[in-house]
Amino acid sequence: MTRLKILTYPDPLLNQPCRPVTTFDDDLRTLADDLLETMRAAPGVGITAAHVGTLLRLAVIELSPEDGVRIYANPEVLVSSEETMRHMEGSVSMPGFTDEVERPQQIRFRYQDLDGVPHEEDAEGFLSICIQHEIDQLDGIFWLKRLSRLKRERLVRKWEKSARS
Repeated sequence: MTRLKILTYPDPLLNQPCRPVTTFDDDLRTLADDLLETMRAAPGVGITAAHVGTLLRLAVIELSPEDGVRIYANPEVLVSSEETMRHMEGSVSMPGFTDEVERPQQIRFRYQDLDGVPHEEDAEGFLSICIQHEIDQLDGIFWLKRLSRLKRERLVRKWEKSARS
């Protein structure tokens, strides 16, 4: 496994929608392994290929070692609950900066595994939040866009100030 370079905010690639994965081969498996290594080193609980400048719809999530690694190619939300929850979010592309985001508490989503086999699953709570967060990134929606303008501007000012330090 190789540790890849993570793009940092405000890299314009972080705002680009990713193209679907169409080839399920050893190169995709290698990318997934490298994303896992990169995410663990960051550290984080989720990462997408977009975070390392590869605009493919591939996400890796590991909430805990006990929970295991989840790899999603071409994930998409099918149904979201009306009930929402608030959770602190951040990004491996903006380390050390978080804020509270509100998202649906439960989702039904579809994805393909590394062999291209389609799956549908339900997720709730923290897993649901993480999947939605990573799908946003694959759609070119950096997590800051989910904040109010005031919160976003305040966080960006702090980020820019820390980058100059």
